[in-house]
Formats: sequence, C-alpha cells, structure tokens
Amino acid sequence: MQRIMRNIINNIWIIALIYILTSCLTSKTTISQNVNLAKYEYASIINNETYHIPAELMEYEIQLFDAVESSRLQLISDRRIYELSSQQQSMLLLVKYGVNQTDDGVIVTVNFIDYMTGRPIVSCRGAFGLGISQSGDLKGAINQVAKQISETFPK
Repeated sequence: MQRIMRNIINNIWIIALIYILTSCLTSKTTISQNVNLAKYEYASIINNETYHIPAELMEYEIQLFDAVESSRLQLISDRRIYELSSQQQSMLLLVKYGVNQTDDGVIVTVNFIDYMTGRPIVSCRGAFGLGISQSGDLKGAINQVAKQISETFPK
C-alpha cells in the first residue's frame, strides 16, 4: 500500500513538472536579414499613449528602461533626438514595447526600429509564466527580455 501511494505521489509530481515545463513560454529574438547591428549606437524609447505602461506598473517601466540601458546602446530622450547630428540619427534606433498578460504568463516585446527608414530591425521577446502571480510573471518576462537585449546588443 505504501509503495502504491509513493508511486501515485511520484506520478503527480511528474505530471506537475511536465505541465510547468510545457506551459512555460519561450523567449526569443528576431533580427532582420541584411542589417548591420554594429552601426547602431543610440536608442530612444517611444513614450507616448500607445507605448506607455499604466501608473500602477511604473516600476516595471523602469526595469524596461534598465533593460535597454544594460546593452551597449546609449539612451537618448525622445525630446532630444533633433539635437543629434544626421550622422548620429543614422545610428539611432527607436524602441517600442508592449506587455501582454494572460492566465498562462506574460510576454514583453521590445522592438527596435531604424530611425531613418522606419524599418523594424530587431524584436526581442521575453516570456515567463508560472501562473502563480502576475507581478512575478511580469518581472520574469522583463528579466528574460533584458537578457535578449543584452545578447543582441552586447557591450
């Protein structure tokens, strides 16, 4: 009887582990073909009504800025873009981000767009989901996207 109970408990743990592993979302980076990432030195995060986190999530917006700052890209305020020379503007990426929360987890997407052409060149996606708490999932997704950004634009 004890052996049967032990087997049942082990099977429950295995099923739970499989569920957690299969429900985990994947993080990834997509880079446009024929683009030279080495030429970019600056990034400006778009901060308007479309790309803005609600006030109650402000701490996570700070972490998104930190994620971009953890790369080799130098952050430039969107209000100061016009102070850059045309050569510097050609090395500028606009950064747009989005957050998607579901019951399964959170996906944070950070897109990098060439300032001169308006062409998206990189999309970094951080995903995390244990379903225990949305704030924990959001923090995990931001950590994942920060890792993707740092690997894409290493110092």
